[in-house]
Formats: sequence, C-alpha cells, structure tokens
Amino acid sequence: MDGHVLLTWMLLCLFLGQTTTQKPAHEEALNCCEGDVLFLLDSSGSVSSYEYSRMLTFLSELLLPFSLGEDQVRVGLLQVGTRPRLEFGFDAHGAQSGLQRALRNVAPLRGDTNTVEALRIAKEWVLKPGAEHGARAGLPRVLVWLTDGVKPGDVVGPMAELRADGVAVLVVSTGHGNYQVLRQVVSPPVETHLHFVDIDDMYIITDDLRDAIIEIIRAERIHVRDVSTTSATLQWRPVLSGLSGHYEVRFRPVPTGGGGGAGGGGGGGSGTSPSTSGGDYQRVTQPSHSSSARLTHLKPDTTYRAELIPQSNEVAFNTLDVTFTTKPEVLSPAVVTVSESGQTSVRVSWGPVQPEAVAGYYIEYSALPRGALHTVTVSGTHNSTLLRDLQPDTTYLVTVTARYASGRDRAMSVKVCTQEVTPALADLQLTTTGSDSVQVDWRGSAAGLKGYWLTWEGQQSPGRRSSLYMPPDSLSTRLTRLPPLARVCVSPIYRTARGEGLCCTAQFHSEALAYGYQS
Repeated sequence: MDGHVLLTWMLLCLFLGQTTTQKPAHEEALNCCEGDVLFLLDSSGSVSSYEYSRMLTFLSELLLPFSLGEDQVRVGLLQVGTRPRLEFGFDAHGAQSGLQRALRNVAPLRGDTNTVEALRIAKEWVLKPGAEHGARAGLPRVLVWLTDGVKPGDVVGPMAELRADGVAVLVVSTGHGNYQVLRQVVSPPVETHLHFVDIDDMYIITDDLRDAIIEIIRAERIHVRDVSTTSATLQWRPVLSGLSGHYEVRFRPVPTGGGGGAGGGGGGGSGTSPSTSGGDYQRVTQPSHSSSARLTHLKPDTTYRAELIPQSNEVAFNTLDVTFTTKPEVLSPAVVTVSESGQTSVRVSWGPVQPEAVAGYYIEYSALPRGALHTVTVSGTHNSTLLRDLQPDTTYLVTVTARYASGRDRAMSVKVCTQEVTPALADLQLTTTGSDSVQVDWRGSAAGLKGYWLTWEGQQSPGRRSSLYMPPDSLSTRLTRLPPLARVCVSPIYRTARGEGLCCTAQFHSEALAYGYQS
C-alpha cells in the first residue's frame, strides 16, 4: 500500500512539473512594463516550511513572464523575521534565469513577525528613489506583501507613509483574519489589490495579481526626440515584441485653434477616432519589433499630433498620442562670428550648419573702403574658414553666402579687423648719474608709435610702482630719487595695444660709476 501511495505521489509531482513547464508565458506582459516591485515575504516562525515553499512557487510563476532589466521591471525580495533581511535588491537580477535561481535557493528566517522593522527598511532604503541600490526616480514603485496574517504588528501607520510617498501597496494573505487591518493598508481599489487565498489555491489569483501589478507599472508612454525644422523621431516601448502584428503611425498638423500643446511630452491612448479636420493623416508602418519611427517632410514651426496604433490579433492595445512642434526655419547663415584674429589672418564662423540643404558656402572679403575682392569656397558641411594673407590693422568686409541645393542664396555680412603690428622695444640702457638717479636711454620703432610708457619700482618694496608717459619722439630721460635696486621698464605704445617692452635694474655705487645693461 505504501508503495502505491509513493508511486501515486511521484506521478502527481511529475504531472504538476510538466504542467508548470508547459504553461505558456503571458506574452502580453513581455516588454510591457517599467517599474520596481518589492516583495515583502513573511518567513517567520508562524509560516510552516510547506507554506513557505508554496509562496516561493507562487512568486516564481507570478514573475516568470516579466522582462527584467534596467529599462524594464526590477524585482527585490525582503524577508520578514525577527531581524528582517533583504535577500536581493532591485539591481541584483537583470534576467529571469538569475531571479528564478534565487527564488529556488532562498531560505526562511524564522523567529518573530517583525513587519514594522521590515517596512522601515523598505521605506528608508529599498523603495527610496535615488538611494544607493534603491528604486529609480520617476518610475512606479510597488510593494507586494505576502503574509499568513498572524500578528503582523502595527503596520497601518508605516503602510500609510509608503502610500503617501507614492508606493502602491498590494497584499496577499493566506490567513483569513485581520481583514479590517489589511484593507486599510492596500492602495485602492481594494477588490484588485487585496487577496485572501488558501495556501494550496494561490495559483487561482496568479493572473489577477499579475494584471494588477501590470496595471500599475505598464509603460505605454510615447516620446518625441530629435525634433528639427522638418523631421522628428517617435520612440515607444515595443509592446508587440513577440507578437504578430505591426505599428501604424499617423500624424498631421494640429488644426489652427485646436487642442494639443507644443513640446515633446507623451500621452496615454484614449482610443477615440481622430478628427479629420486639419488635413489628412500621413502614415508610417513599422514591424512589431520596432520601437521608433522617423517622421520626415514636416513643415517648420508647426504643431503636429502623432498617433501610435499597435495592431495585433492576439492582444488589444490602446492608441497612444503625442503633440510636438517643429523648430522654426532658420536659414544659414543666421549668425557670423569672428575668432582667432591676428595681424594677417582671422577665422570667420557661421551657423547653423544645414548640410542636407546647403550645397556650399561662398565667402567674399575685401579691405575697406576700396580693397581688392577675394573669394573662398567651402562645402556645406563646414561652418568656418581661416582667411589668410590679410593686411595688419585693417578693417575688412566679409560676406558669407549659403548656396542652397534648391537654387536660392542667403547672405550675411560682418566687419572684421586684423590686429595692429606692435614692434617690441629695440634696446634699453640705464646709466647711473648719482646715488639715486639714472639716465634712461632706449631705441624703438617709429612706425605707428604713439609714445612710451615708463614704470619703476624698488625690489625691496614691490607694489609701490611709479609711471611716466613719454612722447613718441623721446628716446631718453633722467629719473631721480629712485629706491635701491630699482627696476625700470620701458614699453612702446601703439594705437590699439602696447608693444613688448624691456626692463633693467639700476644698481647704485658710491663712486657713481656708469652702469647699465640690456635685459
């Protein structure tokens, strides 16, 4: 008799194993969601080993269809015992293989049901956005509490704090007590977020609980990026991945005075039929594995409404819509700037670069008022050129003309100035004429010279500097009452800048001997 019982038990286990293996995954859950789900698992002494294993099996089947990863669903497991323990955080498992292996290997804690401490860990660490290894900011957060309902502690307050912080709370209880307490802690609606079930019948609620989680973390957003004057890219989560079907994208300008604001925000689908006012829709069809579509041939400075319609005979999806505004048409060159200005060269830059429309740029420049005209041609992919062999200290008129592939031209002019030639001082000589005076002689270039600037200060009292301006025809002067070891500098002055000067140090001798040198 015992042998027959053993054989029957083995066949039953084999049947259940095959049933679990052959059970099809819920395709509609794949790639559908984005969020962080933390499971609070009661593994205290009030939970038997059999009940504990059934809960883990339930979790395994519940989570199996979800796509895991940084951009999709992340799962954490926090066990409740005398000293609650985080078995694994949100960043531990990026694939189902690792998650399922971890669920098979986890062991119960036993001890008291210290749910309050577990909730503190969840709130201050695991579910806190931005914390190290914590939840992701801006995404849905879900807490699913699996309990036998035996003495959970005063959880109403901590659960209320979690809900106030934006965490959705769901509860599965294998006991039938504490109904009034548990219905207070779950997020509404209670009928889909609170489940009482016998331990052997947990499989009955698997689909319902999974659907409730999906409803919270479903990611059906549609985004607009890379908006230009004539194009934009729509991006969405590939909800049809693994399914047969396709995406239909249709778009058109928003009628004048119609709804829809500018920008690149995402919208949820209403499923309503679009109005036909404002012109016909343009359509783009993308395969089921796609997650983006490039919209082209748009009008500049125009608000568009775009709709994404996932088409599948297996699952029904909402229509998603978004509005965005293309950028105003700015013909190049809209701005011309000057940099790297030198005595015989200057760099001219312009923008915006429009290589898809501009065949090339034609640069004309001449010295004002009546200099010879020079030209340079660059390709439409460039936005600057260096003009060489210019005259120093001269104003030029530079005109940048964009030659569009359509045949039209657009030009913009700007005045640029080359730098003045500022020769350095040729020589400087100091001759002592007394105990505190020197004769200063120098030699400089007279071309364009506006004068000389003399400065001196004592090395023993730096910062106390004296200065003197000398006219351009001066080549010497006498300085008196100089401090010991005075450092004397002479710089040539030109119309726009100083030239490079020379400095010498005056050393006074008791015999008043002549002394000087060039530095």
